[in-house]
Amino acid sequence: MRGDRYPIYAALLAPWVGLIGILIAISLNPWWSLTDNAISDLGNIKRPWVSYPYVLNTALMLAGALIIYFLQWLILHLRDSLAKFGTFIFLLGSISLFLIGVFPEEAEIFGVEPHYYVSWGFFLLASFGMLIIGIAALRIKESRGFGAFSVLLFLLSWLLASFFLRTFKGVALAEFTGVFSLTLWLYVALLWKRGLRVLL
Repeated sequence: MRGDRYPIYAALLAPWVGLIGILIAISLNPWWSLTDNAISDLGNIKRPWVSYPYVLNTALMLAGALIIYFLQWLILHLRDSLAKFGTFIFLLGSISLFLIGVFPEEAEIFGVEPHYYVSWGFFLLASFGMLIIGIAALRIKESRGFGAFSVLLFLLSWLLASFFLRTFKGVALAEFTGVFSLTLWLYVALLWKRGLRVLL
C-alpha cells in the first residue's frame, strides 16, 4: 500500500490491544463466565464485584482509536466509491468501539444508557462495512478472491454468532465470534496482495 505506514501498523496493532485488554480483565474477574456473561460486563462501573473495569474500557478505547486512525487514512486513499462507502460504515463501527469504553455498562448521560446502542453499533456497522468492501472487491477482477473471502466470512460469522446467541445465556461467545472474524478480515485485507491493495 502506498502512503504512510503508520496507519497500517496501527491497524495491525489494534486487535492485540483490545484482545490483551479483554484477557487481562478476565484474569482479574474470576466470576466472569464465557457462556453466561457479556464482554462488557467486565467494564461495568457500578457493580462492586467488577474489579478494575477501567482495564477493559481503556483497552477498547485504545483499540477503537487505532482503527479510526487507520480507516480515516484508508478512506482518503481508496479509489473505488463503494469501497469508500464500506470503509466509512466500518469507521462508524470503530467509533462505536471507542464509545463502548467511554460509555461502559450502566453509565448514563442525560438519563440515557448509551452502552447498548454503541455495542450493537460496533458489531453491526463494522461487519456490514466489511461486507460492503468485500462486494466492492468482487467487482474488480484482480480482487475477486478477497471479495469472496469477505462475503463468506461475513455470512459464516453471523451464522455462528446467531447459534451462540440462541444456545447460551450470555453473549460473550457471539461477541468473540465478531471480534475474531473482524480481526481475521483485517489481517487478510492488509497482508494479502489481492486484498485492499487492489482498491488503492
